[in-house]
Amino acid sequence: MKLQTLAVHAGDRKKPGEYIPVTTPIYSASSFFYDRIEDLDEVFGGDKQGHSYARFGNPTISAVEEQLAALEGAPVSIATSSGMAAVHLALLTALTDRRRSIVAADVLYGATIQVLMDVLAPTEVDVSFCDVCDLERLDAVVESARPAAVYVETISNPLMRVPALDKVAEIAHRHGALLIVDSTFTTPLLMRPMTLGADLVVHSATKYLAGHGDTLGGFLLTGEEHRDVAQTLHHTLGYNQGAFGAYFTMRGVKTLPLRVRRQCENAAKVVEWLDGHSRVENLNFPGLKAHPDHETATRLLPDGLFGAMLSFDVKGGKGAAFELVDRLKMIVPATSLGDVHSMVLHPATTSHRQMAPKRRERLGIGDGLLRLSIGIEAVDDIIGDLEQALR
Repeated sequence: MKLQTLAVHAGDRKKPGEYIPVTTPIYSASSFFYDRIEDLDEVFGGDKQGHSYARFGNPTISAVEEQLAALEGAPVSIATSSGMAAVHLALLTALTDRRRSIVAADVLYGATIQVLMDVLAPTEVDVSFCDVCDLERLDAVVESARPAAVYVETISNPLMRVPALDKVAEIAHRHGALLIVDSTFTTPLLMRPMTLGADLVVHSATKYLAGHGDTLGGFLLTGEEHRDVAQTLHHTLGYNQGAFGAYFTMRGVKTLPLRVRRQCENAAKVVEWLDGHSRVENLNFPGLKAHPDHETATRLLPDGLFGAMLSFDVKGGKGAAFELVDRLKMIVPATSLGDVHSMVLHPATTSHRQMAPKRRERLGIGDGLLRLSIGIEAVDDIIGDLEQALR
């Protein structure tokens, strides 16, 4: 062969030898072929396992999907390009061949609210919001709306409310609705929503699952009855995860049990220190006995681990909150959560910026509210940074 041809083909497309790598390699190929075209035909037809085109998956992505399916105890696991892709995919799956109506928790991640109001509502999907921790009110709203699905978070962003997920599932199913649960804040280590009645579970893998602030990704977990619809939408719309993101997520999940326990334990100690501080008010953390959902959280979450997210209002409003953030020396002021390093965010100007100010205020997302994601650092250093900033 000539050099021009060798440059294209040399070293490529070798079959694996009699060895097994200790971690799943990154398969960046966009397509796959077989010795016989008949084999490719059977793969496309679903009669034979294999890969054909990266939008439908590849070995790296299949590996991380298998990993999450095992952790969640879910028959179907679909990796997506981001957490929001997983949210949209779950909503579309629930709406397919069902009534075009959604009942959602009144306090959710800001981008999820945007999907509901700015993407789905203009396509004639009726969207209703409700305090899902008020089960009597939720029952009445779901009975009236008769939605395709009820959408909740295991721990709400950013006020840390904890709905009684098993009872919410009972209400949804009694009225013919599916239950979609965003489990990003809890991960399978703290809660497995499908065991409590959830029909579709979503994660932002960008957060705790990957855990190191170096990749975007998401997951949709569901049962066999939703496999065909979810996979068809996923393959057609191109919400697929990239191979590099899948690899980083799979690597991160391997240390998830160690990280989450340390983060939860650190968070509990930080809350204990913050509770009663002269410059802090409205401290939100499910582990506090004064938290409105403490009893529910104690029942649903394991081993006294109440998550590693908390929020509080800084006395003095937005100016005082900004001053505190600017004074932090170690805690990272970034728009994410769940990383190994502690992070702080001002919801009113970031995650919930698009929400009308009056609605934010009514829900309790004030201009002085800060959200903390606690990392795995030495807890004395986390507290020390907060102490000097508050001082």
